[in-house]
Amino acid sequence: MRDDRNQKAAAGTASGSGNEAIQYVTVVIGGQLFGLKISQVHDVFVPESVTRVPLAQPEVQGVLNLRGRIVTAINMRRRLSLPPLEGGQTMMAVGIEYKSESYGLVIDTVGEVLTLAANSREPNPTNLDQRWAEISAGVHRLDGQLMVILDVERLLGAMMSEPIAA
Repeated sequence: MRDDRNQKAAAGTASGSGNEAIQYVTVVIGGQLFGLKISQVHDVFVPESVTRVPLAQPEVQGVLNLRGRIVTAINMRRRLSLPPLEGGQTMMAVGIEYKSESYGLVIDTVGEVLTLAANSREPNPTNLDQRWAEISAGVHRLDGQLMVILDVERLLGAMMSEPIAA
């Protein structure tokens, strides 16, 4: 219900000002709401049969086969230095592409698709956790909640350019 109000308010703002609306797929990681532009999301799936990759960075959970494609699974909890999920809860993954490679961002849960006015995006607040700010393209303030916009370039670009510890 709350998300419907956010969508309607944002859509009204977008159409009233002539500003474009942007759709986000929302995901939750460690209790925090994040958004990915819907154009960046190719799949939503449950990561199964993940094969560990020796000497990979800690964030790389492994690789898996998704409908004939090899996908690198990135554990977002590890990337954000959060503790693992407790109680054997099933994690979800959001499939994206970066530099012609397939990645699955392993997250806690997938939420809804929100349509928000582009001009309602704000820069990162100064008190935003540094781990989140490093991978954020800004934020949207929703009813009582902050949605951090995931920047795929910052998320994967920095990770893939880091040397692997021997």
